[in-house]
Amino acid sequence: MSTHFAGIDIGSRTIELVIVNETGDIVFSTQSDTGFDPMAEARKMINGVSYDRIMATGYGRNLFEMSFDAPTVTEIKAHARGARAFFPAALTVLDIGGQDSKAIALTANGKVKKFEMNDRCAAGTGKFLEIMAKTLGFSIEGFGLEALPAQRELNISSMCTVFAESEVTSLIAKGQNRREIARGLHASVIRRAAGMISRVSAEGDIVFTGGVANNPCMRLLLEEKLGRKVLCPNDPQMVGALGAALLAGEIK
Repeated sequence: MSTHFAGIDIGSRTIELVIVNETGDIVFSTQSDTGFDPMAEARKMINGVSYDRIMATGYGRNLFEMSFDAPTVTEIKAHARGARAFFPAALTVLDIGGQDSKAIALTANGKVKKFEMNDRCAAGTGKFLEIMAKTLGFSIEGFGLEALPAQRELNISSMCTVFAESEVTSLIAKGQNRREIARGLHASVIRRAAGMISRVSAEGDIVFTGGVANNPCMRLLLEEKLGRKVLCPNDPQMVGALGAALLAGEIK
């Protein structure tokens, strides 16, 4: 019977579970909303699935370790490992999730060389985009598509979520185009992300992971800003869980 390894990524908005076999192929994956009780949701996800070892990552990993007596790995290492599984030559990873954003530089053999992380406020994260989308009357899923056709981007001077929301409300009241405001908001997040990337890694393709990587406007603006190719897995939210599963299989 083959051996299976599981990785669970407990984020602020969603939880991802990935199971791989001993050769690293994905045999099962699922996603759920984090909800108000992440451990209860995690328990439901792992009940009924079979694995030999599980490793947790994400902001809820320490709680999972206490609840399930399982090893954990930082999001930095998990996303680095997961990104290399999709793109073996990757040297730079950008992960933007609901609660934080991370720029990671890798060595030629896939080890973390340097990283920078924004986790002190919502600016530059999925939460920022979610709040701004709601303020503009767009769904978070369609926010990027609404911003793409804008003829120009309106400058948003504040990256503080509270002040930016007030600024957006004021622009709407002045009759400014909502799509142009949306494009400006995307550009403001990209400026922050591009700065992080430039400080850790100056060249090569960028692997974009996390829920915000699903946003087509973010991918386009990132390529334009840095002049570097942006690579995105089919399901960028699964990268951290995949990395944790693969690392679980590499424990000696």
